[in-house]
Parts: sequence; structure tokens; C-alpha cells
Amino acid sequence: MRFFIVRHGETRWNTEGRFQGQRDTELNERGVAQSNRVAEYLAEHGFDAVVSSPLKRAYFAAEKIAERCRVKTVEKIPAFTEINHGDWEGLLSSEVSARWPRLIEMWHSEPHTVIMPGENGESLRSVQIRSAAAAAELAERYSGDVCVTAHDAVIKTLVCHFLNAPLSSFWSFQIANCGLTIVEVIAGKPPRMSLMGDAHYLGERGKNFTLPEQKGL
Repeated sequence: MRFFIVRHGETRWNTEGRFQGQRDTELNERGVAQSNRVAEYLAEHGFDAVVSSPLKRAYFAAEKIAERCRVKTVEKIPAFTEINHGDWEGLLSSEVSARWPRLIEMWHSEPHTVIMPGENGESLRSVQIRSAAAAAELAERYSGDVCVTAHDAVIKTLVCHFLNAPLSSFWSFQIANCGLTIVEVIAGKPPRMSLMGDAHYLGERGKNFTLPEQKGL
């Protein structure tokens, strides 16, 4: 079976450099357009299922993909919810840097060592454990292709899981809003990634092949 993993579309908080985490933020106009474009790109593909993070910025794309691919329902899977940024949620990157200078430095240099501050703050490892377990359950349930719409930290920790890469390599991957990653999972064999973070169908990069940096990550 294969996972078609799609990151949610752009939000205003993405453009502001604000930490979203598990806040249920809205897509901006560009994010809505991105979601429609990825749905159009995947149109008529024969998915066994379309599943999503419960957060509406991811669920919107899942609904559009399901509609274009004639999948009747979208299953919300809490394990694919974005990392809980704890006390950072809702704050600008500049505000986090001012209040937690050492921790934000560690987040960008040793992300695998960081537990987000606050009562509900998570680590990358906790995100990976829950999202990989959900992926494994889906691989047991379905033999064909499954579309998963999720979030930056969820997708990157899954990439690390599938490639058997350490979580210290978290910043080695850049996933665009509504970027598509495809992973083939075959019993008894290592997972095989055929695509990572592709977003050519959005028509936004031009010819320099670069993505803008998002600070609220």
C-alpha cells in the first residue's frame, strides 16, 4: 500500500511566523486555493481511504480531495494532529525568542531534545510515536492507497520514521503547504519514498526552486 501525505494549506499564522500547534486556525485565501489545487492534481485517483487530522486547516484539503476522488467519507484521526507547542502556541517567533532564547535555539539546532514548555507541550518523539502507530494501523486496514492530510511536524516525524532517520534530522526536510509526499509500505520490506514535499502543481515556486522559510515552526 502507499501513503499519499499532504500538508495543510497556508494560514495567516504561517505567514506571520506564529506558532500554531494545536490551535484550530483558518486557512487564508492562498491556503484555500492550494487545497483546491492539490485536490485537482489528485482528482480521480483510486484511494481506499482519505483520512485527516481533526484540525480544520488539514481537514479542508481532505474534504476537497475526497470529493474529487469520489471517496464518500473522511476519517478524522487525532494521532495526526500537529505537535502541541505548549506555551508557544499563538506567539510570534520573535516573542518566543525573547522569552525562551535558549530553548528556541535548541529547537533549531537539537530539535529531538526539546519538550515544548507548558503543561501539554510535546516532544518530536511523542508526535512520532502517535503518528507512526496510526500509520501502521492504516497499513493493516488497507491494501491500496491512503491519503493522509496533516501538519509539518507530523509529516517530518513520519518521514524520519519511514526512512529510519534520527529525529535530529528534523530540519533537513522542508515540506511546502499542500506539498505531497508518497511512501510505499510493503510487508517484510523497508518503506520506500517515491516523492517528498512535491508542490509543482501549485505553480508558486517559479524557476528558483526555493520555498519561503516559515518561522512559526
